[in-house]
Amino acid sequence: MRSTMFILLWLLITVHGGSLSRHKILEVERKLKYLRRHSLKTIESEDGDIIDCIDINKQPAFDHPALKDHKIQMTPTHNSAKEDVTSGSRTSRNGKNSKSGKMMNESLSVTSQVWQKSGKCPKGTIAVRRIRKRELLKAHSIEEYGRKKPSFSHHQHGQVNKNLDSFVQLKNHSKAILFTVGYRYLGGKADLRVCNPFVEKDDEYSTTQVALLTGPHNDFECVQSGWAADGSKKSGCFDLTCPGFIQTSNEIALGAAIYPISIPGDLPYDPYTNNWWVQYGEKTNIGYWPPELFETILYNAQSVEWGGEVYSTTIGQTPHTATQMGNGQFASVLSFSSAITRMRIHDNSDVLKIPELVYDYSDEYNCYDVWLMSDYIDDPQFYYGGPGRNPKCP
Repeated sequence: MRSTMFILLWLLITVHGGSLSRHKILEVERKLKYLRRHSLKTIESEDGDIIDCIDINKQPAFDHPALKDHKIQMTPTHNSAKEDVTSGSRTSRNGKNSKSGKMMNESLSVTSQVWQKSGKCPKGTIAVRRIRKRELLKAHSIEEYGRKKPSFSHHQHGQVNKNLDSFVQLKNHSKAILFTVGYRYLGGKADLRVCNPFVEKDDEYSTTQVALLTGPHNDFECVQSGWAADGSKKSGCFDLTCPGFIQTSNEIALGAAIYPISIPGDLPYDPYTNNWWVQYGEKTNIGYWPPELFETILYNAQSVEWGGEVYSTTIGQTPHTATQMGNGQFASVLSFSSAITRMRIHDNSDVLKIPELVYDYSDEYNCYDVWLMSDYIDDPQFYYGGPGRNPKCP
């Protein structure tokens, strides 16, 4: 099992699969040939991945019909939001060094991907993890391959729902999250500690992400960035398989394995071009979602969400899935469970702020739980996760 970096545009799409047949095999072969047609260089990674260096102007994003005449924006034209003064603090309120400061120092190190040990993609190209034939054959259909299953939004009738008791758990999903509402958000940011959770079955996954959401619970749009682990070691639309996301970096391959350390991730909005950017580390722009893809999240988001999610067809059933969330431990600062730190929001000001009003929530507290530590420290830390199946979650 391994953890991979992903980005996700979610437009709440439903698809239907089919059975394996000669027709599907031919369809898979055509798809693979099509995806590799613009590869200028191939890198074989020690973990078994193959990375194709593809001409940036011929990347999969432009297969989307709305982007035929799109001109690539290489860097954000506007990213004036600066870290607020509290973000630089390395001490708690009692004057002693805080764990928050240590974690932030750790997060500033450059996260690496395994394939980078074997080579580099030249300028003018992007790094794309090659999909294997066996991965596509496992999917119910080519269109469904790797799509993250629809989750829920805490918005109802266009308004943000703050009543946690009214949350309805979606079938086959379990979330443990922290979220904030009340502004029109232009970005969200956090450091995500990368874990390697156990995933029980091929069709299950466990993710940790920063997300921006807008729209009612049954018709919403969402952009996400984070890491994922799945049983079949595939990423699908967690990467560039589905057209739409425009990648600009030749250093990061979405869907490829990452070292198990913290990822500083950011989802800033560019008001001059209406692009939603994905930033990684302190300086790297991975790429962006162009405005042609959106209807309701065009200019801002209604909420920002941080946390984990598990997908399994045995969630809410007995026996429950044993797929873990985070590092598989319940939320606790004492047990070194999974943590999300340096959580920031970008509202209409030019400052990245610590969110003032936040709400924590878990679908299944006996399986995966949450805990926000905010007292006596300058920078709140959000702990989440769990083992899935256990004596309290049979």
